[in-house]
Amino acid sequence: MKYVLGIDLGTSGTKTVLFDQEGTAQASCTVEYPMYQPHNGWAEQDPMDWYNASVTTIRTVLEKSGVDKKDVAALGISGQMHGLVMLDEKGQVLRRSIIWCDQRTAKECDEIHEKVGKARLIEITANPALTGFTLSKLLWVRNNEPETYAKCAHILLPKDFVRYMLTGDFATEVSDASGMQMLDVPNRRWSEELLKTLDIDPSLLAKVYESPEVTGHISDEAAKLTGLSPETLVVGGAGDNAAAAVGTGVVEDGKAFTTIGTSGVVFAHTDKLAIDPKGRVHTFCCAVPGAWHVMGVTQGAGLSLKWFRDTFCGAEKDAAAQLGVDPYDLLNKEAALSPIGSNKLLYAPYLMGERTPHLDADCRGMFFGLSAMHTRRDLLRAVMEGVTFSLADCLGVLREMGVEPAEMLACGGGGRSPLWRQMLADVFGCPVATTVNTEGPALGVAILAGVGAGLYRSVPEACRAMIHQNPAQQPIAENVPQYARVYGVYRQLYPANREVFKALAQL
Repeated sequence: MKYVLGIDLGTSGTKTVLFDQEGTAQASCTVEYPMYQPHNGWAEQDPMDWYNASVTTIRTVLEKSGVDKKDVAALGISGQMHGLVMLDEKGQVLRRSIIWCDQRTAKECDEIHEKVGKARLIEITANPALTGFTLSKLLWVRNNEPETYAKCAHILLPKDFVRYMLTGDFATEVSDASGMQMLDVPNRRWSEELLKTLDIDPSLLAKVYESPEVTGHISDEAAKLTGLSPETLVVGGAGDNAAAAVGTGVVEDGKAFTTIGTSGVVFAHTDKLAIDPKGRVHTFCCAVPGAWHVMGVTQGAGLSLKWFRDTFCGAEKDAAAQLGVDPYDLLNKEAALSPIGSNKLLYAPYLMGERTPHLDADCRGMFFGLSAMHTRRDLLRAVMEGVTFSLADCLGVLREMGVEPAEMLACGGGGRSPLWRQMLADVFGCPVATTVNTEGPALGVAILAGVGAGLYRSVPEACRAMIHQNPAQQPIAENVPQYARVYGVYRQLYPANREVFKALAQL
């Protein structure tokens, strides 16, 4: 039996999981590390924290599993996207990484749009300039820390820095590179036009691979530190959402997943390039060679229910602690006692502004239709329905672009709720299922590693062997038109209040 490693490099920590060829986890380990916020809106991490966490977790899972290192055929790395790692000529880190959630680069985004043109930028990179993306971070360093920029010889993404430390190779792959905003996404290569327009030296950038391609193997030094064999192959890997897609089997047309975590994501695979000219959704190269994915994001998904729980549900939290159950289980039971439409109460989940489809940092959350008859259970259900409707907005944009999923996988904390999954099925109008294995991105890059090592002929074949689904929840026929009526009213909330949000922001 051969084994594959999946390393998931997240913002709060790195998780490494060892899988067999059937997708069964043999051992896992997580190591956490800090995030630094030297100023309001800034977010940085030390790249060496990621590497040290990777070494520790690899060594730990090998020891826990008892698997012979020679039987670990390959590893893949999933990473938080968009982070900027800058190295000098000797491969030394020049500064802490500016990571995905950093918001300091608004001026640089304006600079990119001015020099490239917003429409042309979307044609090349499939996205407008965003503060989270790597390109604006690189320009910020050039504008504000010219001495650091002058020393820079290599630019890497977070997971690709760990790859470099494990293998000595400067490499990236198409899914993560898509979020750097320097990749020609339709043609899956660096954009010479963009780099020339913005005066960026192409030699700073690593070679681009497809996600299951082998980029190198473990170095002798890293082998001693991790306990791996120098013969263990390393594949391209993937950005976190692309890895999660592979880890849930969303690797063919007609498949999609919805994540209800802090934020919410609707992510669909497409074999045909689809770009929204308005920039409401992200189009990236996906981890399947020659294919793409389209992704809509709502900012306040699980965050909305967590906010409501922490602010108004102290009694439920206390009761859950006494019963030894998850507070969300009690909240789900309470919300289920309210009818569809929450007794004519709507919730807009714009606690953190909104991305898809409004691209409006000023909009804010609201309950609409409150009356003296409403109880906490109505508010709870309205929150869950409002998040579902916001995710339906994301799916609507995808459908406008010709991306039409036939089935949906549910992920994240909210995806564990049968009530929330049924809402998704009824509102989306398609079956909603979960996977037996919940390792997500770690499983996804382990699958890519299996393909790269020749254990499987293709990513879809590997997914069929390593991913197993629970039975899907089907739409309930009588619920579908009821939700459609409520959603029709929900869709009027944002346009009716757009100018009011702007006025509120000026107070």
